[in-house]
Amino acid sequence: MFNEVKKSIQWGDDTLTLETGKIARQADGSVVATYGETTVMANVTFAREQREGQDFFPLTVHYNEKYYAAGKVPGGFFKREARPTEKETLTSRLIDRPIRPLFIEGFKNEVLVICTVLSHDLVHDPDIVAMIAASAALTLSGAPFMGPIAGCRVGFENGEYVLNPTVENMENLRNNPEQRLDLVVAGTREAVMMVESEAYELSEAEMLGAVTFAHGQLQPVIDMIISLAEEAASEPFEFTPPDISDLLGTVKAVGDGQMRDAYAILDKQERVAAVGAARAAIKERLTDEQLQDPNLGTALKKLESSILRGDVVKNGRRIDGRKTDEVRQIACETGLLPRTHGSALFTRGETQGLIVTTLGTGDDEQIVDALHGNFRSNFLLHYNFPPYSVGEVGRVGPPGRREIGHGKLAWRALQAVLPSATDFPYTIRLVSEITESNGSSSMATVCGSSLSMMDAGVPVKAAVAGVAMGLVLERDGSYAVLTDILGDEDHLGDMDFKVAGTENGITSLQMDIKVAGITPEIMEKALDQAKAGRMHILGEMNKALSSAGEFSIHAPRIETMSIPTDKIREVIGSGGKVIREIVEVSGAKVDINDDGVIKIASPDGEAIKKAHEMIHAIVAEPEEGKVYKGRVVKIVDFGAFVNFFGKRDGLVHVSQIENRRLGHPSDVLKEGQSVYVKLLGFDDRGKVRLAMKMVDQETGKELAREPAN
Repeated sequence: MFNEVKKSIQWGDDTLTLETGKIARQADGSVVATYGETTVMANVTFAREQREGQDFFPLTVHYNEKYYAAGKVPGGFFKREARPTEKETLTSRLIDRPIRPLFIEGFKNEVLVICTVLSHDLVHDPDIVAMIAASAALTLSGAPFMGPIAGCRVGFENGEYVLNPTVENMENLRNNPEQRLDLVVAGTREAVMMVESEAYELSEAEMLGAVTFAHGQLQPVIDMIISLAEEAASEPFEFTPPDISDLLGTVKAVGDGQMRDAYAILDKQERVAAVGAARAAIKERLTDEQLQDPNLGTALKKLESSILRGDVVKNGRRIDGRKTDEVRQIACETGLLPRTHGSALFTRGETQGLIVTTLGTGDDEQIVDALHGNFRSNFLLHYNFPPYSVGEVGRVGPPGRREIGHGKLAWRALQAVLPSATDFPYTIRLVSEITESNGSSSMATVCGSSLSMMDAGVPVKAAVAGVAMGLVLERDGSYAVLTDILGDEDHLGDMDFKVAGTENGITSLQMDIKVAGITPEIMEKALDQAKAGRMHILGEMNKALSSAGEFSIHAPRIETMSIPTDKIREVIGSGGKVIREIVEVSGAKVDINDDGVIKIASPDGEAIKKAHEMIHAIVAEPEEGKVYKGRVVKIVDFGAFVNFFGKRDGLVHVSQIENRRLGHPSDVLKEGQSVYVKLLGFDDRGKVRLAMKMVDQETGKELAREPAN
């Protein structure tokens, strides 16, 4: 019934297996990949005809995590998987980026890739397994895909590169000082196609070494996919790239001069208008048949690309007049907004970000319901890209894949310099409002976020800056690496290479390639050129930090205290009664974790002090020989009971009230009266013995003893 084909290899510390022919047989390509006990199914379908008027490549990648894979029931009211989580969105992008450039140029048929996590062993992250499964399914499908690719994760621990470290090892790099890198690399047999990383100030050489190490580890996986395809691949789809040479020749003949003049304009808005006018002028000189050609858009893009790329490689001239290694003019400002906890405006050329910092308490931490278990995050970064930032009218809605991806890239760049939760017990939320964009708004977010946190008084370990690099690679092997690329250079170039870090090293690296890969030589040059650009930007940022560092009066103050874990129950009380009373009486927020660490938060210092005293009174033990201020709660014939320490009462015997004989304690005391008492000790039954007569009831100071005769 089934025509199953199965391949396995030992890869790193576990076995990687690819299977096809049993499940989802109506898909064009279907592969089930298993690494350890993590299993992902990838299914590929593609349209046999291009939609009429289609002028772009409609590739869609969906990565779906099913909670049953880890033996979990989804949270929420409906108890089923709903909209994509951040992890699912980021992994979908992770798979899309290396496979998209490998489809034959001119192929514009719809392609759908769906990766479904079927089993998760809580050891191997499904994202790498999904990427391998997707590549294998595409290779089997018969689609015009020039793969296969493979992907892997690399750690850097104790000076050694580690292949596919475990989920637990990579879950929170901030809590694992020995692990300094979380790097994902995808590539073909010949070259690296995509890099995504989170790092702890690695040098350029260490980062390049990690990428090289990863590319070597991909080779056996690529060989296995090829071996699987030799037995199970579908017949190749017959596709001949359209010949647009005649159309391109006409477009160049009628529009090269005007388009070249348009790209010579330095101002973005004027240049955009001139390029639009040049396109319109070209179309006016074409025949109806040429105007209906679905490849007209491609021909126009090739004309623009040839103008931009030719000038850069041959003359070192960029469309805004800069040198290839020159960063645009930078302006930085902090403390713009009066009521926010921290704010910064970072402007680099025609790219600008307004970044705002908000400091919250433990109640503001994000609870993430992940496949491998729930966890809390106290550092949030949200990136918004409204249409007005590029002078356009467009729909405004929830964040898309691009916004989520750019925000996560900036998050990765900054996490390495954050203070520990014990040193700075705040939830930090950054919001980046991109107000202008012409190239690398994600790196503007990194720079502005660093400034904004410093303005809010967050004790970051160092300032972080980021820069986007580009590449123009010609057929003859000549190339130019561009620092701080513009939007057009990104759109018409061959590489988007973003590097962020401190003066001491790289904290994040992201690379996307639009050609069949780049050489180590080009990557090394890009890293070195990016370092120079980063240092320049850090220097400009430092000029804006003289007024930063004031902790906002509007931000909550948080103090921490630790209590024995066996006292947690007493502070919380039955049904939370005690902690609610502390909050109501003091006016401060109180948060207790399972380790006995208590965070007390309020803008009012007196409220924090009151809550601290109330908690201390519950958990602390009274000390023998110490004087306490208490309140008389009951008077009996033989003495008075005094509440002197939290809810603890003790007896002041009638003989210990005054230095004279009393007929009855009520002669000098009444219920509710405040008194000072000294703790004499505890009797054999653990009951407290107190005394008043040896303490000055006016000052609370212990009276000097009379010398013995």
